Amino acid sequence: MGNRLQRINVENTEENRRAFREVLFSSDTSINQSIGGVILFHETLYQKDSSGKPFPAIIKEKGIVVGIKLDKGTAPLAGTNGETTIQGLDGLAERCAQYKKDGADFGKWRAVLKITSTTPSQLAIQENANTLARYASICQQHGLVPIVEPEILPDGDHDLQRCQYVTEKVLAAVYKALNDHHVYLEGTLLKPNMVTAGHSCSKKYTPQDVAIATVTTLLRTVPAAVPGICFLSGGQSEEEASLNLNAMNQCPLPKPWKLTFSYGRALQASALAAWLGKSENKKAAQEAFRKRAQINSLACRGQYVQSLFTASYTY
Repeated sequence: MGNRLQRINVENTEENRRAFREVLFSSDTSINQSIGGVILFHETLYQKDSSGKPFPAIIKEKGIVVGIKLDKGTAPLAGTNGETTIQGLDGLAERCAQYKKDGADFGKWRAVLKITSTTPSQLAIQENANTLARYASICQQHGLVPIVEPEILPDGDHDLQRCQYVTEKVLAAVYKALNDHHVYLEGTLLKPNMVTAGHSCSKKYTPQDVAIATVTTLLRTVPAAVPGICFLSGGQSEEEASLNLNAMNQCPLPKPWKLTFSYGRALQASALAAWLGKSENKKAAQEAFRKRAQINSLACRGQYVQSLFTASYTY
């Protein structure tokens, strides 16, 4: 959130973070046609709107499910080329029980892997897969649906094929681990990266290229028992993330799971730009947010037609 506020020159204080979240959460009820769940940070789960109403209550009244981020960030994996594992398993059972009591119905845990000429290593893949499986198992014991998020970062100059190879390797390891830990797959969601070339790759690929590579990867690795795959946007612009998701849902390959979105920046960038920290911009920010959510909702059905207006818009 700090980075997002910095981009619009707004100070990163708890009150400013709360105010922006209130702008989003107080959108009119029709937003539930496009958004089904909200992942909250610990701070947000206990915040209230300006009239004193808790955020989880406001979200649930709209028929939207409340989730909670459960990992505690990365820690270095010694003996690797700058690779990491994720902290937060200690005390996770108690935290899950408490969050469930306080209104959360699902959890999220993000593992991070990077592509270089020497990474991800087998150690990093195994360690992160096991940690994700352990987290998912603990969530399910406490009545939370786990979102399993193995993110392969888009940094680097690797091409689409290299990302596809690595993503297949990582997802195969994750589902092997989930299976070993007896995780009930029908009660999980996957939040993966799309298969894209690295940000510094000189070759440009179309949304159709991304769609075929991504769906092929998923078909090879993700069991049909998994009900939904909610992509992260991974540094893509709002428009790119929507076009790629739309292309996947239009792609002719079989798709036994729902392909949808779990975007942060790619859902909020234009809302933030419209808001700028000013209360008089609330309506404009909500309208920008509603529009972006609606576009992504159409993309989930393969029905988004890019308008000329957004095509020339730069981020």
